[in-house]
Amino acid sequence: MGQLFAIGEVLIDFIPLQKGSPLKDVLSFERAAGGAPANVAASVSKLGGNAAMLTKLGMDAFGDYLIKQLASAGVHTELIKRTSEANTGLAFVSLQEDGERDFSFYRNPSSDLLLSEEEIDPAIFQPDDMLHFGSVDLIESPMKQAHLKAIHAVKSRGGLISFDPNVRLPLWKSPKDCQETIQAFIPAAHILKISEDELEFITGMTSSEEAIAALFQGSVKAVVYTRGKDGADLYLSPAEKYESLGFNVDVQDTTGAGDAFMGGFLYKLLDKNATQDNVTKLLREYHHEILEFANATGAITTMKKGAIPALPHQADVQRFIQMKLNNKGMMRDV
Repeated sequence: MGQLFAIGEVLIDFIPLQKGSPLKDVLSFERAAGGAPANVAASVSKLGGNAAMLTKLGMDAFGDYLIKQLASAGVHTELIKRTSEANTGLAFVSLQEDGERDFSFYRNPSSDLLLSEEEIDPAIFQPDDMLHFGSVDLIESPMKQAHLKAIHAVKSRGGLISFDPNVRLPLWKSPKDCQETIQAFIPAAHILKISEDELEFITGMTSSEEAIAALFQGSVKAVVYTRGKDGADLYLSPAEKYESLGFNVDVQDTTGAGDAFMGGFLYKLLDKNATQDNVTKLLREYHHEILEFANATGAITTMKKGAIPALPHQADVQRFIQMKLNNKGMMRDV
């Protein structure tokens, strides 16, 4: 099995101890390790795969904590750089009653944005590896250039590129900057995950069919269109679509659910030795199994607070799927 390399932000999520209050009214929080790429790496690792993190953390207690949490999830942390030039990033989260959340970020800049292209070694990547990234760390910074170098290195070795835009507008100078940057990086990816509340913003199109078709550009081989609790659709072309339904669970916190879904999705591809050459064939043949596993991984994560602490192991996912199927589980295959 190849290795997943996740590049981008690792930060502290401060989760409120009570739901239903706006951030300004929250009285107390508990800390949890977070950051979308880190969540995906931890998900792959906890499911039984190999995952490593490419980022930079501050020489502070929060950086120490994050390395410890990633390592405890099985993520390889040897490639993480440290710096005294900036602090580790923080995000305060406000939870609504339905588990949805609102973020307030503290980074100007945070340490992750200081990872430079000189600190990316192309020799670490192998042909059966994957690189996963999001948009949070694509603002103008050394980290953006580090992304470009890593993407080029993995693609040139034959590895797969996975991109989840994971839009966070408060981190950008303007919505247009965010949109244009995401659009510029889409052609570099082989696998693109996009949520239903991001599709129109990213593409500028109101028709979901036209918007998804527009995403098939450059290297894109698969678009995973996630619909939260309603499941996800997999497109291998604008005309080739596979649907899945999600699982009903008691939602406590949706933080990291999309990352857990993607972790489950990529783990399955790693387990099947996916490459640039065979990924379309594998997704066509195993779409039901892969989507079911990914949906279950995401659903389980919403049943606890936080992201990395809530991520399931493979046995948890298999047990959950079997239980749901025994109770007339909610997957469908089209």
